[in-house]
Amino acid sequence: MSSQNKFIIAIVGVAVVVAFWIFWVSANPSSEQAMVKFLSIHELLEDTDAGRIRMGGLVKEGSIHISKTNMQEVTFQIQEGDTSLLVRYKGTRPDLFKDGAEVIVEGVYRDSVFEADILQTKCASRYEGDIRDETTYNLNELN
Repeated sequence: MSSQNKFIIAIVGVAVVVAFWIFWVSANPSSEQAMVKFLSIHELLEDTDAGRIRMGGLVKEGSIHISKTNMQEVTFQIQEGDTSLLVRYKGTRPDLFKDGAEVIVEGVYRDSVFEADILQTKCASRYEGDIRDETTYNLNELN
């Protein structure tokens, strides 16, 4: 067999393996986290059998309760307009998690409680650059 034939067979073999892998991953996602719907609280309350979902809102003022026995367990209410929903989360909380913070949670809705396994906070203002007139910009002020 010539080296040119070996090269062509190798290329065809790699192409077949890649095509099979793409088909397999598309047809069988490795976890249900690969296909998550983003719903509002209103949509979730209308469709309680939504499966795994992601939703966002604000942490309702005064609703954060950290477990006394396990400091990684927290319950709070996520608010969207006038509607709120109880969320239970177990894990490390983000540093910016507090009353009024904008959060995104991911998990499942069971028995009137959203069981979240992912909790993210959003706070773009904390990471925006210092917006000042460049003539008054003083590097020593930032230290």
